[in-house]
Amino acid sequence: MENKKYKILVLSDLKEGTDSTLKNAISLSKIIDADIEFFHVKKPTDIVERESQLSAMRTINKEYLETEKKIKNTIEPISRVYDMKLKSSFAFGNVKSEINDYLNDSKPDVVVIGKRKSKSLGFIGDNITKHILKTYNGAIMIASKENGLEPENQLSLGMFNNNKSLFNLNFIDNLLNQTTEPVRSFSIGKKLDKTEEDKIISDIKVVDYVFEKNDNVFTTVSNYLLKNKVNLLFVDRDKNSRNHSAFKSEIKDMVNKTNVSVFFN
Repeated sequence: MENKKYKILVLSDLKEGTDSTLKNAISLSKIIDADIEFFHVKKPTDIVERESQLSAMRTINKEYLETEKKIKNTIEPISRVYDMKLKSSFAFGNVKSEINDYLNDSKPDVVVIGKRKSKSLGFIGDNITKHILKTYNGAIMIASKENGLEPENQLSLGMFNNNKSLFNLNFIDNLLNQTTEPVRSFSIGKKLDKTEEDKIISDIKVVDYVFEKNDNVFTTVSNYLLKNKVNLLFVDRDKNSRNHSAFKSEIKDMVNKTNVSVFFN
């Protein structure tokens, strides 16, 4: 029986960081053997809403051609360098609705989103990153511009708060086969002097780092991630609770204050 061909969906606002987001996605695709789709949504402008129907159609047509060209100019150079074909499409409309429709139709195995520079997890406006984390049940990777996944580079895996869901991934073997390092597990709540405790989970070596909670703990964790060259950190999220924010304050801090790609499962 042939192995399953996975699918990665890259959601992009075509702003700064798109190149690094694509590199993260391509790196992951080469590891797990996945196809990549690229999707962009543009909101109708206020100008179009105020113009006559004929003038609005001209503006939309012009915007369509400009967007198509921008996507092509963004994707093609990276596609050539890494010998990876990417299917691309875009839509004009309500951003959340268009993304929801695309997710329902495409059914990707992993959604990849670029990490923003700002401390708030914004994306394409309207808190789309937060919206996807809250409403989409599948795997999501927030791609880091610095110290993220790079095609052909060594993979080093980490877990935050003992995220055992890592070992339930369909493509976990693909990931583990690409790293010679043990999985680094980071958690908060105990004394710092009990770090680096080795243990075995399902024949996989895991090294525990346990940190005392304080105002600078996430800076400390970030330093440990960089020290151990972790470039993909698995973070647990509460899928069963839909009536509050998709991630707790410590999860927000972890994503915002660390310079590695973060994977939610």
